[in-house]
Amino acid sequence: MSSRKLLFSRNFFVFNLVALGVLLGFVLSMILFSCSTRVQPSQQARAEEYALPDLSGMQHSFSAIAQAVLPSVVKLNVEAVQTTQTAPGRNLPWFDFFFQDPDLRENREFRTQGLGSGVIVRRDGDRYYILTNDHVLGDAERVMVVLDDQTEYIGSIIGTDQRQDLALISFEAPGNNIPIARLGDSSDLAVGDWVLAIGSPFGFQSTVTAGIVSALGRRGGPQGNISDFIQTDAAINQGNSGGALVSMKGEVVGINTWITSQTGGSVGIGFSIPINNARRAIDDFIEVGEVRYGWLGVSIRSVSADIVDEMGLPNRRGAIVQHVFRGSPADTGGILPGDFVTEVNGQAVANSDELVMAVGELVADTNAEFKLIRDGAPLELSVRITVREDERRIADQNRNLWPGFSVFSLTDAVRRELELDDGLHGVFVASVEGRSPASAAGLRLGDVVTAVNGTTVNGMRVFYRVFNEADRESIELQVLREGREQTITLTW
Repeated sequence: MSSRKLLFSRNFFVFNLVALGVLLGFVLSMILFSCSTRVQPSQQARAEEYALPDLSGMQHSFSAIAQAVLPSVVKLNVEAVQTTQTAPGRNLPWFDFFFQDPDLRENREFRTQGLGSGVIVRRDGDRYYILTNDHVLGDAERVMVVLDDQTEYIGSIIGTDQRQDLALISFEAPGNNIPIARLGDSSDLAVGDWVLAIGSPFGFQSTVTAGIVSALGRRGGPQGNISDFIQTDAAINQGNSGGALVSMKGEVVGINTWITSQTGGSVGIGFSIPINNARRAIDDFIEVGEVRYGWLGVSIRSVSADIVDEMGLPNRRGAIVQHVFRGSPADTGGILPGDFVTEVNGQAVANSDELVMAVGELVADTNAEFKLIRDGAPLELSVRITVREDERRIADQNRNLWPGFSVFSLTDAVRRELELDDGLHGVFVASVEGRSPASAAGLRLGDVVTAVNGTTVNGMRVFYRVFNEADRESIELQVLREGREQTITLTW
């Protein structure tokens, strides 16, 4: 075949087309590869710069804090004695239940073991003081203190306090120099701050966990504690109670107290008592063996939006007084049922819990300044605070609780629930305290008070105004009960 025919043949054309495609593919792959090799170094540089930071500083901080605080956090082995009834010579509970005479049962004692943690907070010569939780000690008859170096001492209970769930114990260590924990300022904490939890979870002594402050001012401890808890996600488990919550300054800012969990183990929601709440308790325990609280002598509650409108209040920030103890500081100071307390000594109170805490911190035999709202108008009163008595003695004083019942407005929901006429005016009796003047007079839950000393009341604000203006020696209440009207007389 001639060269001219070869040049124009079909086979030669196909060959050239394939060769051209291969050449273009090679050139294109080189271009793409060249681009990728130019991008890759910059990406690697960014990865090295951002993905692999030097965290050794934080690691050393955690380690240094743990080593400094661990010697002042102890494990507490608690032994208590409990009593149970058993039938003599038998160990058949079902038989005893159905056939045994209860009078023939015997009381048998058995010992229980518990554990917790504590923080060494003070020293007086050879005596050291340990702060822990009240629920850690319980009804303890013997407490063994175990230091971080495994040295053991017998502890003595100085005092306990259920309201704050705090307790103080001591031990003697002659000739030793045991480190004391540095107490910080828990008011400096902010949400997001790093903290360490140190204690003996499940008996594993000197355990350190890390987390952040998840929230501040939490309420509602399992035993009704009056505290504004620090919430943290640092792992806290059984045995951590009474241990230390430590800031990044190496200072104890809280006493680990309880967790919320459906499994019994940590799920990242733990709570600590702010150390500022415990400072005065330490002094009270050492000086008198118990915590001394200020006492105002009122029963209070927070308010709903309906009550805000009904009582002419600016907002819900405060607490309404439901009852006043006769002869109490509140009574002699002029506080009345229906008053809405907003401030104590210049400190605003957001709800009833904050008011309880604020009053509890007041020093006995001193005057406290209260700001409140009465009948829609602001008012200031000076009240001289006394020492709070034992909780059981206060409960026995219901006969001095004035008036002994609380009321609520007749809202549409209340009318429907009680099947009351739309035109009926008055206030609904929401509670009656046992052995109080209201209870003794025969007032009942569910009664509707329509008038006070002949004056019609059409809401809470009018009720408290008329009630407080009446002569306490004899107050007549017109009451509607189950469709029948009757008169109930309250006497002071």
